[in-house]
Amino acid sequence: MQTHRWLRTPDGTTPRISYGADYNPEQWPREVWDEDVRLMREAGVDVVSVGIFSWAKLQPAEDRWDFEWLDDVIDLLHANGIGVDLATATASPPPWLTRKHPEVLPVTHDGRILSPGARQHWRPTSPIFRDYALTLVETIAERYRDHPALVAWHVNNELGCHNAWDYSDDAARAFRGWLERRYGSIERLNHAWGTAFWSQQYGAFDEILPPREVDSHPNPTQQLDFKRFSSDALKDHYVAEREILRRITPDIPVTTNFMVMGETQHADYADWAHELDFVSNDHYRHPGPQSYDELAFSAALVSGISHRRPWFLMEHSTSAVNWQSVNRPKRDGELVRDSLTHVAHGADAVCFFQWRQSAAGAEKYHSAMVPHAGADSRIFRSVVELGGLLRDLDAVAGSDAVAAPVAILFDWDSWWGSELDSHPTELLRYRQEALDWWTALRDAGVRADVVPADVDLSGYRMVVAPVLYAVPEALAATLTGYVEAGGHLVTTYFSGVVNEDDRAWLGGYPGAFRDLLGVRVEEFRPLYPGETIALDSGVEGSLWSEPVDVVDPAVEVLARYADDELAGGAAVTRRRVGEGSAAYVTTRLAADGLASIVPELLSGAGVVSELPEALRGRAALTVRGTADARFAFVLNRTDEELPLDGVAGEPLIGGTVLPPRGVAVLRQEN
Repeated sequence: MQTHRWLRTPDGTTPRISYGADYNPEQWPREVWDEDVRLMREAGVDVVSVGIFSWAKLQPAEDRWDFEWLDDVIDLLHANGIGVDLATATASPPPWLTRKHPEVLPVTHDGRILSPGARQHWRPTSPIFRDYALTLVETIAERYRDHPALVAWHVNNELGCHNAWDYSDDAARAFRGWLERRYGSIERLNHAWGTAFWSQQYGAFDEILPPREVDSHPNPTQQLDFKRFSSDALKDHYVAEREILRRITPDIPVTTNFMVMGETQHADYADWAHELDFVSNDHYRHPGPQSYDELAFSAALVSGISHRRPWFLMEHSTSAVNWQSVNRPKRDGELVRDSLTHVAHGADAVCFFQWRQSAAGAEKYHSAMVPHAGADSRIFRSVVELGGLLRDLDAVAGSDAVAAPVAILFDWDSWWGSELDSHPTELLRYRQEALDWWTALRDAGVRADVVPADVDLSGYRMVVAPVLYAVPEALAATLTGYVEAGGHLVTTYFSGVVNEDDRAWLGGYPGAFRDLLGVRVEEFRPLYPGETIALDSGVEGSLWSEPVDVVDPAVEVLARYADDELAGGAAVTRRRVGEGSAAYVTTRLAADGLASIVPELLSGAGVVSELPEALRGRAALTVRGTADARFAFVLNRTDEELPLDGVAGEPLIGGTVLPPRGVAVLRQEN
C-alpha cells in the first residue's frame, strides 16, 4: 500500500470530517450559483467534486476551449471556503470526438458497436481516446495547478461502470500483450488454459482473441484472464491520467471513485487501491431484507481495501435513486444513519450525488442535497442536521478503523472464477455468501472486518473465507500457517478447488485445504432451485451439498445431514490444529441458518460480543481509534428504540436511548 495522502488543507487547519457532493453548476444559470454556495455554507459543506461530466462544455470543439465558466465556479467556491475535488472530465467524450473517431466506441461480446447518447462510450484500450483524454487532463492540470481551492484530483468517474467489457480489436491487441507479459511463453499459457481440451492449443499469442460470443462454453481460464485484463486495462487508464497530474501538481492527492456495492465486480479494487493516494467509493442501497447490512458490509470492505486508513465516500444518495425498477425514498433517520455508518467504517469525507437535483436529463429523479422542492424540504433539513453531526465528530477525523476480532476474506479471483459457466451450478453468488456471514456475525453482536487476501491476518481470532474458490499455493500456505499459529479458519463449500490458473487441485476436494480440514470429497452435489436439505441442527441448507469423508480422527462433526441419501453425513466439521482450528461448512445456510453454527465457531475461537446482551443483533458496533482514544459507533439496525445501558464512553452523538435507525458515538479512553 502506497503512502496515504489526504485532502490538501491549509496549514494549521483542524482535521475534520469533510462534507459535500458532486456539484454540476453547468446545468444551471449563473444566478443559481450564489444561492448554491449560500446553502452549502448553511449545510456545513466544505468540499465538492466539480467538472465530472463537463468535457463537452470545456472543449466544445477539437480546436476550441472554454474555461471561463469553470474559473468563475472555482473562484466562487474558494471565496466561500469550499474546497474543490477537481475532476479530469474524461468520463464521457463529447459528440464531436465520437463523430470524428467512431473507432473509440466499445464493442460488445457479440460484435455490436455501442452508440453515444448515454455516458462512458469509450474503449479503455483505445489509443485514440487515450490521446484526447490525456490532452484534456494536461490542459486542466496546467490551468488549475496553483489554484488554492484545489484539494484533490478526481480521475475520470466510476471507471468501468458502463464500459468495463470491451471486445474490440483494440482490446484484442491489448489482451494479447497482457497475456504475453503474464505468461512469458505460449507454452505456459497453453498449460494454464488447458488448451489440449477441444483442440484449442495456440501456436502464437497473435492467434488469441477475447472471449467473444461462441455457440458453446468458452475456455474458463480465458474468461477469467479476460476479467483480470479488463480490470487492469481500466486501472492502466487511471494510472496514465494520474501520472500527468503528479508531474504537474505533485502536492495534490489523486483518487478515483470505486463502486464497492452490490454485484459490481468488474474491477479488482483491492489491487487498484495500491495506485491511489486515498481510496474513494460510491455506494447506493438496493432494496431487500439485507439492504442496510449490505451497506455496512460494503463500507467494511472499503476499509479493508484501504488497509483501515481513512477513505472518501464520494457518492451516495440522500433519498431515492432513479435507476432501480421501483425507487422508494429513504425513511426518517436513514440519511443520517447511512452516512454515519460509512464514517464508522473509516470514511473521513461524506458526499452525495449530487448537490442540486437536476431539472433535466437521465438523473432528474435521483435525489440530491437540494431537491426539486428546494431548501424548504425534509431532505435539506436532514442535510443540515447531518452537517452539524459531522462537526460533532471532528475528533474522529484521521483515526483508523480498529481491527475487529473476526475477518471475512474477500477475493476477486474467487468471485470471478466461482461464477463462471460450465460449473456444478450457475446459481452460486459469491458476494451473497460473504454477506450472509456478515449478517450472521452482526446478529451475534460480533464486530467483523472484510479484508482482501493481501492483508496480515495474524491479529484476527477468526477468519471466515467463504467460497474461496481460487487458491494459489502461496495463499494456501498463508492460511495453513495462520491456523498453525493459533488462528481459527472457517471456509465453505466450493473452496480450495482450483489454483490461480483455474486448474483443479487434484486428489479430491476441497483441494488446497483437504489436509488442513481433514476431510475429502469425491464429487459435489449441488441442489436444484427451491430444493433444500435438512441438517440435524434443525436448519435447512440450499444451493449445495457434499458427501464428505472424514479422513482425520481429529475432526469433530458439528452438524450432520438429516435427510436424503446424505443422511448421517458430515455437513459442518472442525479440525483442531494445536491452539487453532479449521472448520468447513458444506452447504449454503444463509444468514438465518448460520445462526445455528456461528455461536459454536465463535466460542471455539474465543470470540465474545463487545455489546451488552440486550443490544446484540439489534445494534451493530464499529470502532475507530487513535493513540489516545477509541470512538465507538453504535448503529441501530431496527425500527425500535434501544436503551444504551452498558455501553461505556463520553457521548459525542446521541443520548441514553438509541432512536429507531439511530446512531450513537461514544469516546472511550484507551
